[in-house]
Amino acid sequence: MVAKEKTGALTKIQIEVLSLRVTGLTQEEVANRLGTTRQNISLIERRAKRNIERAEQTIAAYRRIRTVATVTLPPATHLVDVPRMLVDAADLAGVRISGDFSLVYKELRRSAGDNITGSRIIRPIRIDIMRGGDIYVEPS
Repeated sequence: MVAKEKTGALTKIQIEVLSLRVTGLTQEEVANRLGTTRQNISLIERRAKRNIERAEQTIAAYRRIRTVATVTLPPATHLVDVPRMLVDAADLAGVRISGDFSLVYKELRRSAGDNITGSRIIRPIRIDIMRGGDIYVEPS
């Protein structure tokens, strides 16, 4: 049996199928292009998505291991209060936050923008502070 060439958690064919699917091709169109059946493409795609889900779970577990403090921003929190909340949590953990707070605000908007209206949090946002001072923002 020949080993499948892999990139991370995905095989070469899984990457190819997913790449074609995100361009809008149907499974039937991908199958025709690759000279196989729609059922085979469906199986490849399903296995690829399962591998991606497992990889995401692995990364989340590793992130939890590296997390030294967590700050949950409740609804009605004003964005101007976030730096103090993070610094206080980081100080208790003996960590210095990496970067400046303009980057924190950008990350909040990028990762949890739907949880913010104007300058207020409208749905909870979780911020993990890592051992090295990096932060990870996750909408709750």
